[in-house]
Amino acid sequence: MMRDDYADVELTFLLGLGFQLVLGEFTGRLAEAGYGDLRPIHGMAFQALKGRGATATELAERLGVTKQAAGQIVDDLERRGYVRRDPHPEGGRRKLVVLTAAAREHLAVAGRVLHELEAELGGSADLGALRRELGRVVRALHGQDGLPPLRPVW
Repeated sequence: MMRDDYADVELTFLLGLGFQLVLGEFTGRLAEAGYGDLRPIHGMAFQALKGRGATATELAERLGVTKQAAGQIVDDLERRGYVRRDPHPEGGRRKLVVLTAAAREHLAVAGRVLHELEAELGGSADLGALRRELGRVVRALHGQDGLPPLRPVW
């Protein structure tokens, strides 16, 4: 099969393969930058917690995982110093899981690494066109109401 001859390859396979390869390269570069202890699910959790934070239940909903799995992710990230549990502003027994300075630094590094990778890939692919077309696919399947959560369902 020639390099650009993927017309007969199923869309879901190409999307999955592209995601796998880009994520693998991104994760490898993050490890080189000193973040080898974090996995993609941790990055998804960081994205879900940006801003004001979330309860563990809200995090579970945003990630599409069980409450127990979200609790394990929070426990792990708390041990590593990336999140902390604060009293919920509405009171009660609930806790608000918020990012620490270490997590915000990770997000800054991850953002730089991702932009560098995208710039490199842009030399061999039209990422603007790809982004527009994938946006059309997302809107066709999800509707016009923003982006759905990215959930690790594979």
